[in-house]
Amino acid sequence: MKIDQIYTGCLAQGAYYIESNGEVAIIDPLRETQPYIDKAAKNGAKIKYIFETHFHADFVSGHLDLANKTGATIIYGPNATTSFDIHEAKDGEIFELGNVKFKVLHTPGHTQESSSYLLIDENGKEVALFSGDTLFIGDVGRPDLAVKSDLTQEDLASMLFDSLRNKIMTLPDDVIVYPAHGAGSACGKNMSKETSDTLGNQKKMNYALRANMTREEFIKEVTTGILPPPQYFQKNAMLNKTGVSGLDEILEKGSVPLDVDTFEAIANHQEALILDTRNQVDFKDGFIPNSIFIGIDGSFAPWVGALITDLKQPIIFLADEGREEEVVTRLSRVGYDNTLGYLKGGIEAWRKAGKEIDTIESIPATQLAEEFKSGNLNVLDVRKPTEYSAEHIDGAENVALDYINENMDKISKDKTYHIHCAGGYRSMIFSSILKSRGFDKVIDVAGGFKAISETDLPITNFVCPTTLK
Repeated sequence: MKIDQIYTGCLAQGAYYIESNGEVAIIDPLRETQPYIDKAAKNGAKIKYIFETHFHADFVSGHLDLANKTGATIIYGPNATTSFDIHEAKDGEIFELGNVKFKVLHTPGHTQESSSYLLIDENGKEVALFSGDTLFIGDVGRPDLAVKSDLTQEDLASMLFDSLRNKIMTLPDDVIVYPAHGAGSACGKNMSKETSDTLGNQKKMNYALRANMTREEFIKEVTTGILPPPQYFQKNAMLNKTGVSGLDEILEKGSVPLDVDTFEAIANHQEALILDTRNQVDFKDGFIPNSIFIGIDGSFAPWVGALITDLKQPIIFLADEGREEEVVTRLSRVGYDNTLGYLKGGIEAWRKAGKEIDTIESIPATQLAEEFKSGNLNVLDVRKPTEYSAEHIDGAENVALDYINENMDKISKDKTYHIHCAGGYRSMIFSSILKSRGFDKVIDVAGGFKAISETDLPITNFVCPTTLK
């Protein structure tokens, strides 16, 4: 038996490849399915099952494309309704894979169809639990994504309490927990950087698995401090229910090199958004006016999903040479399939064509500290509210990048803003969005709060984030 965790850092997402005696199961596959197919072929194995733990909201699954290419059966737990053929499993149903078995545990709470898959080895021992978004390492799934008119987040949290106590915590302590996400995902609020652990250790370390916790305490703790979900979550969940085009088609359309004139014409006549995916240092020194920066080396796909409100938005982009297909792939992971090509030759081709270039002023934290002494600076802290509440420049205003589209009325074109985040990535995204919307008085603070904390700028007293929930 082979268990491989295929972890994608950009999404903080874990997919799984399980193989036994020539048969393979894939759990929670990403949009790009070829790596799974190649892995099975290399091992002389056949993909038999595609297990989905729930309708994912933070990425578009490759389940349908993988099933079409391999003939594998797509399996969801109870209460899953789709526009394509699946096997809707019953609670407790057993699926045989080579010499091992999977047992379906219906574990609603994160969503109503959420299910975990218990792996039983050839000796009948329960060895691993693929827990999806029901149980994370250090946390549990947020219970606010499947709220309906007759179902509150408290109702879902109560379901989650029962699922954990009655289905998961009763399993042996040496069962290894393999969740769908780790730290950095918006599907939970307190996830560990570790991507697997024993259930016994989680019973000791995970706040939501305390043995003496009452239902009321559990509901309060898991529903307190949840930030609003990114706008693309509901849209991605719907795509996973209805199905999407295969990635091959998206790559063919989106990986097209465009000369300067064609690139400009598409931007002007098809109202395509220009997305610049280079490093933030390169971006600030020269970019196409009205383009948006979201660097490929950061949490690229989640930020695209949070900030670009229309999944069908036409997108053309700039990328470092050789990374064009990567950009299209990572856009598709969160459902942005209307990519129309990239600028051949990048920003240098744009310069050589004599086109207009814009820049963003960026200053070190030490300069901000000197200018701050003169007073009357408008400092925008664009970190998450929890980061800001923990510690910030005294007098700084918090407008989180996550919710910039909802808070544009708080920003004035008549003011000059000094903008910072934690390290410099988010502040450059924020600055680029302001510039694209006609805000010219924008100054980025390089190095973010990390650099700021090393100056003599006045900082509020630190408050441990765990007390802010």
